[in-house]
Amino acid sequence: MGLTSNKVLALAAVFALALFVGTVWLWPRLARRGWRPVGGRVGLLLATQLALFASVGLAANQAFGFYASWADLFGQETDQGVVVDHLAQGGGGGPLQVLSASGVPGASGGRPAQVGQIQKVDIVGRETRIATPAYVYLPPEYFQPQYRTRTFPAAVVLTGYPGTAQALVNKLKYPATAQRLAKDGRMQPMILVMLRPTVAPPRDTECVDVPGGPQAETFFAKDLPDAVLAHYRAGKRPGSWGVVGDSTGGYCALKLAMHHPEVYAAGAGLSAYYKAPIDPTTGDLFHGDRMLRDRADLGWFIKHEPAPDTSLLVTSSKVGEHNYQDTLKFVQDVRATNLTRISSIVLDSGGHNFNTWRREIPPTLQWLSGRLTDR
Repeated sequence: MGLTSNKVLALAAVFALALFVGTVWLWPRLARRGWRPVGGRVGLLLATQLALFASVGLAANQAFGFYASWADLFGQETDQGVVVDHLAQGGGGGPLQVLSASGVPGASGGRPAQVGQIQKVDIVGRETRIATPAYVYLPPEYFQPQYRTRTFPAAVVLTGYPGTAQALVNKLKYPATAQRLAKDGRMQPMILVMLRPTVAPPRDTECVDVPGGPQAETFFAKDLPDAVLAHYRAGKRPGSWGVVGDSTGGYCALKLAMHHPEVYAAGAGLSAYYKAPIDPTTGDLFHGDRMLRDRADLGWFIKHEPAPDTSLLVTSSKVGEHNYQDTLKFVQDVRATNLTRISSIVLDSGGHNFNTWRREIPPTLQWLSGRLTDR
């Protein structure tokens, strides 16, 4: 049974409850002196605490999508995301392969022309040779006869680190939210390409072209759009693409829009930070390249590089978010430019978690929709 299985969570909860009941039942018998009763009490307390901790940890992982599997949890994931050669199943060699298709969770109706469709895909970068799984949401209009020749704006949606792409579908509910907003006329139908920014797991590349390592920024700026355009009716003209993400994905979204405004006309960072960290999960991202390090600092970039012709959205909370002051400063720095446009969502309170981001996603999608075109 997988780490995210409901059966695993249920078994852990039942086991913790059984240990608690057993501790209460056996405690009077162990309320004596001697090493055996004392050892029994210590053992029962320790086992109960560990079972409760495991249950809470599994529930938190279910809610926030920190780890996708047992191998991911214990750092034993072996898929490095970089390949020398890749052939699609069935013989094709295209950069995007559809593995399966399903409906939109929570949407009423069954046919794609009514509720849209979510496709699980594998994407291989022709230039970077990075391979990564993703989910693609196609709106209902994509399947309706009257729109058969229409192209649609597209948005890349990124998780935090480590994150799981499936959490964007099931926990943050991007497809269901986009489907509902478009149905209500509050945003235009859009294609959503949902994936992790961690394209070389378990390493956190922070969407950087690492010298001698994974070329993550090039993958998102070139390979990913090329793969999607080769397979779907997504808009090809400047202004058709946007990018949004939370936490690490938010930092990547802002950076991609700032570094590549010719690709991404808008970028939204939910609870984003503005400078790539260096820690055990990232390793040495810059290898002494000072310019690469400075360009990855969005505050430095907006002050020292030509202002990019793009639109940015940042979010934070007055209470509960550590990026509040940094966000205010970033907004001030961007406003000082004469070309880059900046908007913000600031909540009175909200933590660095799914519940906060679910409150910010509907207005973010509406904002993004208003800045993209399908022609």
